Amino acid sequence: MTIQARRPPFFLGIDLGGTNIKSGVVDDAGKQISAVSVETHAENGPEAGVRTLAEAGRLALKASGLEWSDIAAVGLGSPGTMDIEAGMLLDPPNLPGWHDFPIRDRLAAMLERPVVFQNDANAAAFGEYWAGAGRGSQSLVLFTLGTGIGCGIVEQGRIVEGRHSHGAECGHLIIQMEGGREHPPGYFGRLEAYASATALVKRAVEALEAGEPSVLQEIHDSGGLSARAVDQAARRGDALANRLMNETARYLAVGATCLMHTIDPDIILFAGGMIAAGTPFLDVIRAEIRRIAFPVPAAKTRVEFAELGGDAGFIGAAGCARAHFART
Repeated sequence: MTIQARRPPFFLGIDLGGTNIKSGVVDDAGKQISAVSVETHAENGPEAGVRTLAEAGRLALKASGLEWSDIAAVGLGSPGTMDIEAGMLLDPPNLPGWHDFPIRDRLAAMLERPVVFQNDANAAAFGEYWAGAGRGSQSLVLFTLGTGIGCGIVEQGRIVEGRHSHGAECGHLIIQMEGGREHPPGYFGRLEAYASATALVKRAVEALEAGEPSVLQEIHDSGGLSARAVDQAARRGDALANRLMNETARYLAVGATCLMHTIDPDIILFAGGMIAAGTPFLDVIRAEIRRIAFPVPAAKTRVEFAELGGDAGFIGAAGCARAHFART
């Protein structure tokens, strides 16, 4: 992007993950100017971690060719339980030892810029709403499909945070009351126990151990069974893999329908590694939604894949900083 094409003011977005930190500078139109990734080294603790966050921000700024004086505000997206209003990490599972840590204020002091703090799935949803597949919509739901299922909801330009910072935890929708699958440990019947990438692999292993024939058996025996392997086997016509993929799509349709009947959004998006399954997978989700949802929202709600990929988190975090900046 040329300097002339950039639209100030500019915002720095940082997406904290348990393994990597992604950071980038974004302009006022949601255009990405730079992007960098560094290792989190979460095991070094929160004080070292916030220094790494600051360094990731500095690297992104350097890559953008801008100066700190050009950055209006910083957005930070983070996983885990948190108090958004207080800027506190409470007990994040992916960041062991980062308990009750005032991450927002520590980072703001280090970067000498105001920092807006947000849940990572919420930030990704806002990124898609602002600059991705949800552009032009008024309300949006984003499901992120990975080890678990994350979710973010944007309604009339505002993120649904909830009163206690735990709004939109829709991977934990209970879709089976009795005898439900367990995931995470101690919790049963939740959507992510059925439709996450982790759950897909677990269901495949259970089927193989029950004696169902499949090309997945050899892959499992070699230790290479993954959600991608299940999808690839389904594309080659393997009956078990095809059934597992279709079941996963139907589970996701149940989750999507619950949200359609709750907030009636313009668009529902799916993100994460599992979207590599492509249009056939999405078409099964759409067909199942049409079968089980109320006819009007089923007809009017768009169901699509997200567009921003792994950049949605830091773009959305920057967008959250922009939205806060505009209100103050």
